[in-house]
Amino acid sequence: MSTPETSRFVRLRVELVVEVDDADAVTKSALRRIADEADMPAAERTHAESAVTEDTAEALAYLVDPFDLVSQVPGVELQQASWSSERIDYDPDSPDWDLDEDDGEDSDG
Repeated sequence: MSTPETSRFVRLRVELVVEVDDADAVTKSALRRIADEADMPAAERTHAESAVTEDTAEALAYLVDPFDLVSQVPGVELQQASWSSERIDYDPDSPDWDLDEDDGEDSDG
């Protein structure tokens, strides 16, 4: 697989649905992480604190770091990452949430 036509870059798509049992704990953890970032400019800190205090989904997104997902994988270096979070209505019995369903995109496992 090391032919010139094969890219070394891989897009890894991960979708997680988590249940937040303690929104206050998530918010406090996000605020602690913000407080620990000594190099964060004051205006950015104020904005981040406001966002994580007002929305648990924002607090969770602040705590999740894509680098942590791949940092221990040998031979892999994270080049770019983006992620977001949003509150959703979740019904695990709904066919809309079938994770095994083929979404029509080409995947290599």
